[in-house]
Amino acid sequence: MSDIPPDLARLRSSIDNIDAALVHLLAERFKCTQAVGELKAEMGMPPADPGREEAQVARLKALADDAGLDPRFAEAFLNFIIAEVIHHHERIANPD
Repeated sequence: MSDIPPDLARLRSSIDNIDAALVHLLAERFKCTQAVGELKAEMGMPPADPGREEAQVARLKALADDAGLDPRFAEAFLNFIIAEVIHHHERIANPD
């Protein structure tokens, strides 16, 4: 690999650390949503909760806006996560 300017190497290292933190945070989030899915299945509740999902999207968009992140990106990101969570909850509720 060619010589990388120190500033670029430092920024890339920061990006790598942030990516690792994101993966760990997502893993923790999915552990929590797994437990939610199990509780919902035990209680006979549906896998999806549109009211909760709508509130979460609105909350995350506001947080993104406050942080200087495009709220549309934050919404798309959360919608992707929500879809995966619902898929997991459906599998928990119907393991066949």
